[in-house]
Amino acid sequence: MEQTVEQKLKALYELQTIHTKIDKIRQVRGELPMEVSDLEDEVAGLETRIQKIKADLDDLEDSIISRKNMIKDALANTKRYETQLNEVKNNREYDAISKEIEIQGLDVQVSEKKIKEFTFEISNKTQVYEKALFDLEERKKDLEVKNSELENIKSETQKEEQELTVVADEAELSIDARLLTAYKRLRGNAKNGLAVVTIQRDSCSGCFNQIPPQRQLDIRQHKKIIVCEHCGRILVDEALSGEHPVEEEELYS
Repeated sequence: MEQTVEQKLKALYELQTIHTKIDKIRQVRGELPMEVSDLEDEVAGLETRIQKIKADLDDLEDSIISRKNMIKDALANTKRYETQLNEVKNNREYDAISKEIEIQGLDVQVSEKKIKEFTFEISNKTQVYEKALFDLEERKKDLEVKNSELENIKSETQKEEQELTVVADEAELSIDARLLTAYKRLRGNAKNGLAVVTIQRDSCSGCFNQIPPQRQLDIRQHKKIIVCEHCGRILVDEALSGEHPVEEEELYS
């Protein structure tokens, strides 16, 4: 039996409602994997940063040890040169040894200065290192929570989505093939997946452009399939749970 326009609109609106529920499920699930991926990247980045800081700290510690050894050697050389100083035979030898003692003293001063610089740098890097460790533990906790949420949503929504998909497939069977094709085309072109929308506050709830009162009356009478002249969505009366009137054939062009 040929469907009335009202029956066709009601079927389309019901199909849109089902598809909207599926879209929302996919949207919720679709955001979580991105959040999980972002957290995984952040954790990996923090781990790399921590390794780099740890390597820098190890290098600084090695540099301090090296400088301390240089101080030991310089002090040992100074002591040896001071002993030689007592055994010099002329002024030239005295001046040469005195110069070496002076050089060793300068080496000690330079090494002591470097040790202070390295120690200060270690202190700063240690704070950064500890902050990075703290951040890493926090991100790992966040990742664990998000992974758990994702697994829960997958287990909870997968069945619901499958059931809704079956219902949607069954609902499509009651819709004229050409009208269904037009619906799918509109839905595919809409960013939010809405092909059938209602009137909200005298406006199309798809694009929010105002609908003249006479067109609203036409929509409520369910006598014609009417699309929004601004966005092309099919307009239905909310009572079915929608500006210029068009012939059905215009939807399929």
